Amino acid sequence: MPAPALHRTSHRIEVAAPAGVVYGLIADAERWPLFFAPNVYVELLDLEGPGQRLRMWARAGGRITSWITRRTLDPAARRITFRQEVTSAAVDSMRGVWNVEQRAHGSALLTLERQFTAAHGHLAPDRIGDANIRAHLANLKSLAERWAVLDELVVTVEDTVRVQGPSELVYGFLYRAAAWPGTVPGVTGVRLAEDVPGIQTLHTQDGAGDSAAVRLCFPHGGLIVYKVTQPPELVSGQAGEWSVEPDPAGVTVRARHQVVLNEHDVARVLGADAGLADARRHVRERVGRHSAALLDLARRHAEDAVRALTPSGLPGWS
Repeated sequence: MPAPALHRTSHRIEVAAPAGVVYGLIADAERWPLFFAPNVYVELLDLEGPGQRLRMWARAGGRITSWITRRTLDPAARRITFRQEVTSAAVDSMRGVWNVEQRAHGSALLTLERQFTAAHGHLAPDRIGDANIRAHLANLKSLAERWAVLDELVVTVEDTVRVQGPSELVYGFLYRAAAWPGTVPGVTGVRLAEDVPGIQTLHTQDGAGDSAAVRLCFPHGGLIVYKVTQPPELVSGQAGEWSVEPDPAGVTVRARHQVVLNEHDVARVLGADAGLADARRHVRERVGRHSAALLDLARRHAEDAVRALTPSGLPGWS
């Protein structure tokens, strides 16, 4: 039987930004879901010196695919090599290298080279990632060329609430988002689909308009992560998570949301005199208000159920 064909691809793009900025965006893989459209979630499995082992989830061809990759970072050479230990369904093997070169006129040249064998010997370019790579590079170029204001464009909102009730009830409330309309303030409609267990697509209507997201649900880990795929106004990217952490005294629920502002929307949405500081404040208040309301409702959902079962009070819930 002949050996499977080894395919090679090369992508390159010039970016009007320092090479160190471009390299930093590639090296910080855990923030790819926030910055890059195809990526949904990146989990750091192992970190040892310059080596990383990551599990990655991304949208490809209308579906969510995942793989495990091992990367070696070389910041001095601005070079990252990678090899997939567990491949996606489209390939039997995959390895490659990211390389960033500083150009004489201040820009950077980014090159991505890959070698792979296609699953079952069939080559389908979109299925082995070319479309995602093009989207990734376009996003990276846009972000890197705004490097001087990138820190101002990123807004982080974090909330924590304590719950005197079972973690399963808290997690269940967050998981069953189809029940939110009429319960979560401002949410007027939700369409939720879960064709693959643990992978949800969510369309939401609220005061900010329509938005869509992909959610990955890990019930055994008490974790739900999400990536907004149709951002509302003022937002170019958003990702986050809810974690439900039980302990002997109760449950801690944490929410973390990160948003990349779309600075081109600021004047249209907030007025000609508004700036990035106004947009940051507006988005932080909107996201924070929704996050706090959702966590409080999850708390009340669990604690009210406990009260109904233990009329003498919450201390008997466990």
